[in-house]
Amino acid sequence: MKRLGRKKQNAVNGNGSATREADCGRKQKLAEIHQALLSDPVDIETLRRTAGSKGGLLTDELRRKVWPKLLNINVYDLPHKPGRDVRENHKDYNQVLLDVRRSMKRFPKGMPAAERAVLQEQLIDIILKVLKRNPQLHYYQGYHDVAVTLLLVVGERMAFAMLDTLSNYHLRDFMDPTMDSTKHILNYLMPILEQVDAELHDFMIRSEVGTIFALSWLITWYGHVLSEFKHTLRLYDFFLASHPLMPIYLAATIVLHREKEVKQTECDMAMVHHLLSRIPQDLPYELLIPRSQELFSQYPPSLLAKRAALQSRKSRSISTFQAFQLSTLHQRPDSVLQRLTRAQGSSTSRQAYQHSGMEAALPRDRGQLWGNGNRMVKMAVWGLSAGLGAAVFAVAQTAMDWGPEVLLQLF
Repeated sequence: MKRLGRKKQNAVNGNGSATREADCGRKQKLAEIHQALLSDPVDIETLRRTAGSKGGLLTDELRRKVWPKLLNINVYDLPHKPGRDVRENHKDYNQVLLDVRRSMKRFPKGMPAAERAVLQEQLIDIILKVLKRNPQLHYYQGYHDVAVTLLLVVGERMAFAMLDTLSNYHLRDFMDPTMDSTKHILNYLMPILEQVDAELHDFMIRSEVGTIFALSWLITWYGHVLSEFKHTLRLYDFFLASHPLMPIYLAATIVLHREKEVKQTECDMAMVHHLLSRIPQDLPYELLIPRSQELFSQYPPSLLAKRAALQSRKSRSISTFQAFQLSTLHQRPDSVLQRLTRAQGSSTSRQAYQHSGMEAALPRDRGQLWGNGNRMVKMAVWGLSAGLGAAVFAVAQTAMDWGPEVLLQLF
């Protein structure tokens, strides 16, 4: 009995040690993320690394701070909430309405019906406003799964800003008039499998299963197929910090993880498709994510493009990603953006003094401060769009044209 007691005590001590190590690692990661957010410029590389590392961004509070930085979004320059006018005569309204009405499982269990109804109305408006603002983009079924994930974490205004950016970059290939670009992205799956496990690759080729089983994974960032919201959030941390093709690398990793199941299945299209299309809900994501990163490093898209019958220049997501990624490296911390925005607002007060003949009452050096603050705000906004092309520059210029009185309403 005494020996048993000692063993039990050792087990408790062992678990306690593991818990302390986990707590220590969590605290260290939290400190690392906060330090990265406070750095000037923001330490984007650290934020990307921590978002992809074990545990992701840990909390929704951190996601609300880090996700905008990963997408180069100025939290003090958000667009207004979408108005109901976006629904008027919109060609996609009926389809969006149907998809959102069917999205009940994407909301937390136990959420009051009235609260869910409000969020669903916001979801409709967010989607339609992005589409109205970007007429070159085309709605697809599954787009709302991405939108609802953002809405549940960051709220309506930030969700719109994030969805707008994602739609023009990471999700861009899915929003063409046809599915040709989406099919090409799916075509990366088999070349990855061929590089890693030729036997598994050959089995799937013989079965003629194709890659359509992974379509919903790809276009919804797995949000549509996962029952646990925590797993969806973990993957969004990863994808937001990664190359647009990372979801297809994860798809390949999942198939490789299920290698034995696949090979034991009858080599028949219907049988293999049935197996693979039902994604297990207990996948070890903390093992699969680093494995996906390894595959991406070993077999980058440029190496696989020829086998996938896709040149990088034909994919808008791939061709614009490098410039987009570089543009995120020069962001100011939120505290600095807030201070500069307030300085911009104060410059408006100075203009009022000028018109009232009171400018002489301002000290010379203070008058210079107003002007410098105004220029710094413009530089901050314009700097965020550096390398993204004329279209994004035009959006930044439009934001500046709103004037400080609109920006100050965001506080």
